[in-house]
Amino acid sequence: QVQLVESGGGLVQAGGSLRLSCAASGRIFRINAMGWYRQAPGKQRELVATISSGSSTNYADSVKGRFTISRDNAKNTVYLQMNKLKPEDTAVYYCNADILIRGPLGEYAYWGQGTQVTVSS
Repeated sequence: QVQLVESGGGLVQAGGSLRLSCAASGRIFRINAMGWYRQAPGKQRELVATISSGSSTNYADSVKGRFTISRDNAKNTVYLQMNKLKPEDTAVYYCNADILIRGPLGEYAYWGQGTQVTVSS
């Protein structure tokens, strides 16, 4: 019904920057909140940042001041700008979206397939 396609992951050096994108497509009536999560090997998935339909944002303490989440409603896309990257930011990053779909109406949470971000020292 809805697909989330991520892009922008890769390998960067500590202190560098990277921008992740996640575009939603399908039978979309309205996208509510969107967010980014990450999971490192051997660890549980954790919230990185969220953005509401009104563009209010929330960040994990570990990324405050370094990461910025934004959205483009015309493109059904959420972004994560990551600056001053640290080795501990290394993880698979997943986008998430709370979406109201069309005919019949229904609301579901969707996840992207994940994109690898690796930060080297």
